[in-house]
Amino acid sequence: IILAFLFQGGNGRHEQVTFLTNEQKMAPARKTSIAVGVVIALLVVAAVVGFLVWLFVVRSKELENEATLHKHSSSTLVYSGQIKLLKPVYSPVYENPDSAEFQQVARDLEGIVSFFYLFSDFSLLLVQVIQFYLEGTLAYHWSQFDIPEMDQEIVPELTEERVVKALRRSIRQEGKRVGNIAVTASDITASSTDPRMARDPRSKKCFNSLMADTTSKEFTSPEHPRRYPANSRCQWQIRAPKGYAISVKFRTFHIEDDCANDYVAIYDSLSPDSTYAITKQCGLRPPTNPLEVVSSGNIMLVNLITDKVQRPGFRAVYTVIPAIAAGSCGASLTTPTGNFTSPQFPSFYPPLIDCNWNINVPAGRKIKIEFSMFRVKEPGVDTSSCHKDFIEVLGKKYCGERRRLVLSSATNTLEVKFHSDESYTDKGFRITYTAFDPVNPCPGQFACTSGYCIKKEQHCDGWNDCEDMSDEKSCHCDDEQFTCSNGLCRPQYFVCDRVNDCGDNSDEEHCDCGRAEERCGDGACIPQEFICDGKNDCADGSDEVSCVASAGICNDFSFKCKNKQCVNKVNAECDREEDCSDGSDEQGCNCGVRPYKHNRIVGGQNSDVGEWPWQVSLHFQTSGHVCGASVISNKWLLSAAHCFIQPDSAYKKISNWLTYSGLRDQNIKDSVQKRTLKNIITHPNYDSMTYDYDISLLELSDPLNFTNTVHPICLPAPTHVFSAGSSCFVTGWGTLREGGSVAQILQKAEVKVINDTVCNMVTEGQVTSRMMCSGYLTGGVDACQGDSGGPLVCRSDVGKWFQAGIVSWGEGCARRNKPGIYTRVTKLRDWIREITNI
Repeated sequence: IILAFLFQGGNGRHEQVTFLTNEQKMAPARKTSIAVGVVIALLVVAAVVGFLVWLFVVRSKELENEATLHKHSSSTLVYSGQIKLLKPVYSPVYENPDSAEFQQVARDLEGIVSFFYLFSDFSLLLVQVIQFYLEGTLAYHWSQFDIPEMDQEIVPELTEERVVKALRRSIRQEGKRVGNIAVTASDITASSTDPRMARDPRSKKCFNSLMADTTSKEFTSPEHPRRYPANSRCQWQIRAPKGYAISVKFRTFHIEDDCANDYVAIYDSLSPDSTYAITKQCGLRPPTNPLEVVSSGNIMLVNLITDKVQRPGFRAVYTVIPAIAAGSCGASLTTPTGNFTSPQFPSFYPPLIDCNWNINVPAGRKIKIEFSMFRVKEPGVDTSSCHKDFIEVLGKKYCGERRRLVLSSATNTLEVKFHSDESYTDKGFRITYTAFDPVNPCPGQFACTSGYCIKKEQHCDGWNDCEDMSDEKSCHCDDEQFTCSNGLCRPQYFVCDRVNDCGDNSDEEHCDCGRAEERCGDGACIPQEFICDGKNDCADGSDEVSCVASAGICNDFSFKCKNKQCVNKVNAECDREEDCSDGSDEQGCNCGVRPYKHNRIVGGQNSDVGEWPWQVSLHFQTSGHVCGASVISNKWLLSAAHCFIQPDSAYKKISNWLTYSGLRDQNIKDSVQKRTLKNIITHPNYDSMTYDYDISLLELSDPLNFTNTVHPICLPAPTHVFSAGSSCFVTGWGTLREGGSVAQILQKAEVKVINDTVCNMVTEGQVTSRMMCSGYLTGGVDACQGDSGGPLVCRSDVGKWFQAGIVSWGEGCARRNKPGIYTRVTKLRDWIREITNI
């Protein structure tokens, strides 16, 4: 069997090499599988391999400015890893990479893998050794495989396991000793690597070797604070003295918000080997959630990879901490209450640690632990098995990300274990523990099965406050609640909203229309022949959206392009697909994004910095915050009419108002953009009795500057559909309870859209077509008095945030079985455009 491969020779051109197997004949049934195996083995032979960092074998000077590998064929695979070398004869001369002794070691290492190189001349043949350890030496390597077009079927077969196996086989064949070097074939790693990170070490372009010590030093991305160059391939190798670990804290961090394109990758190694990856990050991090990492030993690698999109990059501070302190954790705790955290919290915990906390309280008591922070997640890990990093309590492992976790012991002792392996770390955890009386675990409150305590009025209120449903079992439902088949109580307005709120779907049973009928988005039933007939039969227009037969035909629910073309597609605007021939459906879409990158789960009701950058606080005279608003452009805000049309005419006077954009804390106004008003325009049809047409536009005296904390919300097209059951958010500084004071920190509450039929029923017919309802999904504040005029926002499938409503009115405040009523923005979209040209 003859197998042909291409590799790049020393002349810079592709050369063909032909191999002949020892076996001239073989059974036909075995030919294919054996051929694939041989091809894989020989691809390893033909790989371009280099041992990274300190030493390089000098080749052509013309490569010195090339930082990363080139893609020579349609499939280029790169693997990187390390090989442990045992018991070298150490000498101080090895610390000098220019010494003859060091270079001899490098040549010996080349000999170890000589089985790979049946050919003598590779343009990128590099051999490098990086560091001598007390227990031996680590050599870091990378291997590049350029697979010709004719052999593409081999790509899935070229796995990390096969590369490692081939390396081990080569070392065994060469013998475990070369010169003064002893090699173990058991401690070899190789992992798939982004080719952009496999640097040619001969290049010094954007390469930095740093030595950490007890002082704080700084490094930045290129050109920081200006935008980094396009297609940057940068690397920082950080070393520290023996016995120390390295701490890196990013003071600023702004990378393109797509980790497939731009990212910072950090390793507990000097090779971009995913086996020792600490984290991979992108986006814009708020100052309240900085990126901070710690190594397990005295080396760390930081890589910056970018494409043509340019951002300001980062500024990082690095120093050393004693290696024992980096991983020190665990304790024996005997006080009745206390707290503890993962090592180095709130920095990422180090790799390769094991901790035990043993809690002992007086006899007759039990122990409750509550996690106020829980982030122990890793890419690709099944949270049901937690086979990598985990916290173990009462024999069960926990990992992933949780908003809240409460656990209780069966006795007066409890052990908490924490384990992290060699790859990927996270923010970790913060635990508060408390000794409690098992007879009365929650004095004056309701005790959840987990040990968590909630208010008595939250028991049997239709909401899973305990998060294990123990507060909603064996309950008697009141008149405003629906009794699920499983005994749970849910709000009446959750019935027939196409969402399984009961958990057993009993709230969605008996909601179907007849056999010859179809159900509208608002729950109404219409004859099937009315679907896609070009007429408005459903009040919400759901019978005329996504109609293939009516493509291009205009109706009341078509998206209207600027060139008068009609698009019959649900929510066509700003969905990253050009549906209009003139592209007008994707114009004006620089809105509805949050510049700061936020965690998927953010616990509590307090909003983070920049979490809702379109939120505005309206201050009246000396009264402070009285209403909310939203940023819709640099000159215009959107709010409610009832904030300004009051019996007291002073509310109509523009000089009595100040607007604060980018505000989170009412007591901290640094970096907040304060503006006065130039004009207040309320809808001419506003009815102060019914709150119909409750909308106003505020023109600013001076334009806003869009920043990380000030950014406009997207306004939906008149045909935009916010489906019943959709999860949305309402925000503001409203009172936390009826009759209470205004919140200091911007609050948020998750709610869901209620279908119009149910909304009209629970409000006894008080809603008009220009109003919409939403109700709680999770606890928190409802839209209370101080939130009037604030936004109700919903996230689209592509991540854009649209303003669905304006906080208008509701029955009381924070009454969970009473919906909030909002001005429906889609119904008044044309009026907004008429006034503002937005």
